[in-house]
Amino acid sequence: MRKSIIAISLVSLVGLSACGSSGLLNRDRPDEFAVSRQAPLVIPPDFALTPPQPGQPRPQTGGVQQQTLEAMFGGVQARSITESAIVGQAGDADAGIRSSVGDADTFTVDKGSVTRDIIAAPEGDGQHAQAATPE
Repeated sequence: MRKSIIAISLVSLVGLSACGSSGLLNRDRPDEFAVSRQAPLVIPPDFALTPPQPGQPRPQTGGVQQQTLEAMFGGVQARSITESAIVGQAGDADAGIRSSVGDADTFTVDKGSVTRDIIAAPEGDGQHAQAATPE
């Protein structure tokens, strides 16, 4: 017990001496406040660039949404052959479909609780299936 206390205090003493500027583990440290000036970076001229036209948007900047999409997904990707075939078979969608679906005058069919019950039925092979007719 006494040897372990002596060993622990000796390790603590060596560890604490490393924190000080003098002691067993004295070492030269760089001065973090000594900052040296470096020459500014120089970009060589690119003669292939054309000067911007007045009033034109900057080509390297897009909207915030476009920059976010490019950062997340890497820009526009080409469609695969399968995806192009499926989109071609689907045809063109009506441009105003979203506004007409949400319109109060749009005719919708209320399938009722029977359809909801069929959709919400548990999956299975039908071994314990039951049918009930609403009255």
